[in-house]
Amino acid sequence: MSAIETPTIPDVQNSQDARQIAIDKVGIKAIRHPVTVSDRSGGVQHTIAVFNMYVGLPHNFKGTHMSRFVEILNGGEREISVESFEPMLREMVQRLEAETGHVEMTFPYFINKAAPISGVHSLMDYDVTFIGEIAEGGAYSFRMKVVVPVTSLCPCSKKISSYGAHNQRSHVTVTAHLREHVWIEEIVEQVEAQASCELYGLLKRPDEKYVTERAYDNPKFVEDMVRDVAGVLDREARIGAYVVESENFESIHNHSAYALIERQK
Repeated sequence: MSAIETPTIPDVQNSQDARQIAIDKVGIKAIRHPVTVSDRSGGVQHTIAVFNMYVGLPHNFKGTHMSRFVEILNGGEREISVESFEPMLREMVQRLEAETGHVEMTFPYFINKAAPISGVHSLMDYDVTFIGEIAEGGAYSFRMKVVVPVTSLCPCSKKISSYGAHNQRSHVTVTAHLREHVWIEEIVEQVEAQASCELYGLLKRPDEKYVTERAYDNPKFVEDMVRDVAGVLDREARIGAYVVESENFESIHNHSAYALIERQK
């Protein structure tokens, strides 16, 4: 009996494309994968990240090899940090035979916080995104995006009211181009210090009294929020460029207030 011959399977992705149009980004989007993320205390957090992974496709290739993106993620449990992000991105570009690459990794990050008066501990979660890019010629860049929920209290409402003032939860988002390593916790602390008051996962009655009065004594417009955070980031030598955004989810309107500052230092 003769051996069964394996048919040749065509590699369509590697075939030529006659349209002569390069593609800036092609790859996979919104794939979830478990990761471990290093924290400032020296430990790691086990979490689930959502990845977007792209490469640039030259004009002469019909398609990219989508399965290789998944193979890179499944190459072993990854301890993800700012330092390990670049090797993963360079592996992706090499495996996909590309000149440029882009990876976004979004995950929840938890910080154990003590309430201001009672000292009771609870976890606060923050949305974090690592964004890495390799440009033509091999230059690597890294950005870290952190969404920090805070309290803002309206200065105008406080000024014109006989008592009380409207306040709301706000999301301050910092996207920082890093020259050197910066911990997620550092970005969070820098933003929270500029808010009317920071948020906590758990508060006792003395804590609630404190945060209410703290916000009242420290009113901030959405414009104040982005300007104050930008001032801190301007003084941070480890950050080369940044975007700071604030969205205030207004408590007396059915819309948000929004402000943005973008700087290249």
